Amino acid sequence: MITKEERARILADQELGAGSVLHRIKEYGYPTDEPVLWTDRTWLSPDGQRPAVLTLGELHEVAASYAGWFHARGVRPRDPVAIQTFSSTEFAVNFLALTSLGAIPSFVNGNLRPEIAREYVRRQGAVGAVADTAHHRDLARDPDELGLRFCVTAADIAADGPQPVPEGYPYRHHATDPIIISHSSGTTGMPKAVPHTHETLLYAQLYRLRLSVGAAMERLLVALPGSHNAAISVLLFGLLLRAPVRLLSSQRGADVLDAIEEFRPSTVFAFAGTYGEMATSDLSGREMSSIEAWYNTGDAAHEAHVRALIAQGSHLTVGKDLQRRRVPGSVFTDGLGSSETGYSLFHNGHRPGSEAYGRCIGKPISFAEAAVLSEDGVALAAGEVGRLGVRSPTLTPGYWNDSLTFHRLRLGGYWLTGDLSYRDDEGNFYHLDRAPDAIRTAAGFVFSTRTEELLLRELSELDDCTVVAVAPDGVDAGWDGDGQAEAYVLLQVAGETGDDETWTRRVNDVLTAHDLPVLARALRLNAADVVKGATGKVLKREMRKRFRHGAAAGELRGEAR
Repeated sequence: MITKEERARILADQELGAGSVLHRIKEYGYPTDEPVLWTDRTWLSPDGQRPAVLTLGELHEVAASYAGWFHARGVRPRDPVAIQTFSSTEFAVNFLALTSLGAIPSFVNGNLRPEIAREYVRRQGAVGAVADTAHHRDLARDPDELGLRFCVTAADIAADGPQPVPEGYPYRHHATDPIIISHSSGTTGMPKAVPHTHETLLYAQLYRLRLSVGAAMERLLVALPGSHNAAISVLLFGLLLRAPVRLLSSQRGADVLDAIEEFRPSTVFAFAGTYGEMATSDLSGREMSSIEAWYNTGDAAHEAHVRALIAQGSHLTVGKDLQRRRVPGSVFTDGLGSSETGYSLFHNGHRPGSEAYGRCIGKPISFAEAAVLSEDGVALAAGEVGRLGVRSPTLTPGYWNDSLTFHRLRLGGYWLTGDLSYRDDEGNFYHLDRAPDAIRTAAGFVFSTRTEELLLRELSELDDCTVVAVAPDGVDAGWDGDGQAEAYVLLQVAGETGDDETWTRRVNDVLTAHDLPVLARALRLNAADVVKGATGKVLKREMRKRFRHGAAAGELRGEAR
């Protein structure tokens, strides 16, 4: 971890931003022989190896080698270059190399369908592409159609050998220079291309550093998708802190648990879906004593999953005698954020004994503002449900090549997150649902995420559940629609107890006891039947289509397994 002197130098550095971290820390005198980045051996380096760990000096050499290769292929400042791979390390290496030239890496999630990935790349105006072998064939097919001057793999770059970096290397960024194009989750169709700048992507991390270093940030495991800007943000913060970072290419709960036992991190960064898989695993035989903290971003996590995870590990606390001591249990920081916000703008900390649940996402972080808005952009009073709007210096400057979509999501001076929320009298915000996933029924609105949260808390046999609308074709029963639907809950049940009729009664007994609308039916299904998107989120849009067609065919009367 950094010293007080190193921290002061970082905070005083006017050239520091997300595009220059690698080169600024070399100027600070960080040891070049210090190991900084642990990999899962998914990336082929220029020397033909698949390294398990890279020192700071090796990371510099790799970035320079790649930067020289890109420069020789005509890549210049502000040129987008598409990167599509399953390897988180490969995303990171290309980010460091391209930003060293002032170019813009455009990350393409490896889980996108080939036709969507090709169209996404075409819309970016990318001058070239780097892909792993699993994706190269699709992107290299008719590159002229995509406007690509080159489409290569890491092996192609290695085969060409080292190339000289340009004069003036590394590039000196202005705060407003774009340094990455990441993307939204794509839950509503084509992912939105989300750029961030030299300033926006590192703003929150430097803000945190001004407050404290953070005792739990000694060793970081990043289980976020490598194509998400949050993974890069954590990597850059780890480099600044001189904290060892391991990047995982898999977000499967079992793989993250294996990595915890091997790498022994103090803090894990992941999305809620990964934490859900981990929490419903058998943790009794796992070695998790190193864990002090969990950080969640994207969608807020479910209470049942949070409680299972904070029972693991230990953390430091300050007692009434002002002495620091280690106590059992870890801390889970639940944050609601998105690609667009560049950082989780709400933080709600959970530890053993805390009770701030019920979809509470806390208050906005101090540099941000939030409001619950009516349809005409007026801030609503406490207790009223409306659209969640935010303002923040970390917000993306707009969607790449699609300003119309970005400005349609602005209302009353706020950017709309797409979530439905309310706040209490103390200023705490509560997340109810995504606006398209709310279900207008004859008995009132069913907020799918809030309903799932309650059922997971009250029915211990559930590993997970998904609430979806079943409506006739052409009927929009979401928050923005005016139709009605029936609400179904799809249950992942541990064991074989009970039929669907029994589960329907049990589910509705819980909802009735909490004065919430009942559901039309509870159906059991396997985890493999849940449709997930490129970033691991459940695609309720696709689940609605599937079950609408099933209802039309009369297939929803029995079990869904």
